[in-house]
Amino acid sequence: MELGLNGIWTMLGAILVLFMQCGFIMLEAGSTRMKNAGHIAGKTVFTVGIVSIVFWAVGYAFIFGSGGNGLLGWGDYFGFDAMTVSEGAVVAPTVMFIFQLSFAAISMSVAWGGFAERAKLSVYLIFAVLFSAIIYPVVAHWIWGGGWLAEHGKQDFAGSTVVHLTGAMAALAATLLLKPRLGKYNANGTANYMPGHNQVFSTLGVMLLWIGWFGFNAGSTITAGDGSFFGFVALNTQLGAAGGAIAALILSWMVLGKSDIGAMLNGALAGLVAITASCAFVESWAAIVIGVVAGIVVVLSMQFFEKMRIDDPIYALSAHGAAGVWGTLSNGLFATPELAEKVGVGKAGLFYGGGFEQLGVQALGIVACGAFAFAVSYGILYVLKKTIGIRVSEEQEIVGLDMSEHGSYGYPEQMKVKSM
Repeated sequence: MELGLNGIWTMLGAILVLFMQCGFIMLEAGSTRMKNAGHIAGKTVFTVGIVSIVFWAVGYAFIFGSGGNGLLGWGDYFGFDAMTVSEGAVVAPTVMFIFQLSFAAISMSVAWGGFAERAKLSVYLIFAVLFSAIIYPVVAHWIWGGGWLAEHGKQDFAGSTVVHLTGAMAALAATLLLKPRLGKYNANGTANYMPGHNQVFSTLGVMLLWIGWFGFNAGSTITAGDGSFFGFVALNTQLGAAGGAIAALILSWMVLGKSDIGAMLNGALAGLVAITASCAFVESWAAIVIGVVAGIVVVLSMQFFEKMRIDDPIYALSAHGAAGVWGTLSNGLFATPELAEKVGVGKAGLFYGGGFEQLGVQALGIVACGAFAFAVSYGILYVLKKTIGIRVSEEQEIVGLDMSEHGSYGYPEQMKVKSM
């Protein structure tokens, strides 16, 4: 009875997380230009398919394989023994696989922000294979699969580090190697504003992600028997997102003189990303504080990357990277001893008598996982750049990836009118 109930709850969580891909399609397509909208949407489905097969073949095994060590899981490849449920299991292995697969696909979607509007479709294919086979599974094993950071008590309940920082570091490697989009920066270093073509799409995308995030965080409880606990995690998720949205909107209003909708949307995402690590470890008042700080961090980091001439069209480095760092560190400040004991990971944070120990573990995880994800991503993309090339030609970029990579526009009527 309990196994079935847990299975239903976890599968619902997996469905919600997979549904988040709809949010990424809307957000990324809306935040980029019309001539690339179809490409942005289509490659999401394409890469989710790749991640699914690669994760089934080796990715899941590299995280949870029974023959692994502190650095890498090993064994149980190609779907593992899917129909065998071990004694004392909380959830069936097939359900857990789908749940974990949905997380890997989200991390991949975060990474694509750094590729947007200028990367070859072939690069998406190759990098998706290697990311889902090597980069994501290694980080996930270190923290969730019994790896060396798990042994140190690293707290990351639903993936501020595992999912979001890992994807953001891959995005950083991509945007550094791809260089800025044509026309993004002037010779004197000033930036040109390149607005996305549909702010309503972007807004709807964020709301779809917000809804799906309950599968992300509350679904990570895995067990459904204690309804009060997953409800508590869901409450913290909601409060964190709300704090991020409000703080980012107010800060942008103060700094820019206008209440910027894009900043508000990224503030909501930043709040969600930040609370993802700590949603099961902190009290609800702290969830609001974490979200508010995330909203401030995302606005400031967006401005920082713009000044550094790092062209990040979807703001993945800010909403997922900077917010992921803050969210991970927040455990080392706000984790309560009671909740740490309930989850069974790590210790209390600095503000609850735990000293600097948990904060140090959290910082160690950020440095180790971030450095690994960035270095391996950069290495893979550097090799691809020197061999097959990773960026489309100037002519293809000007025409748009819809036409140059797929032979048709996402908005054929509008684009035809514009070209006449």
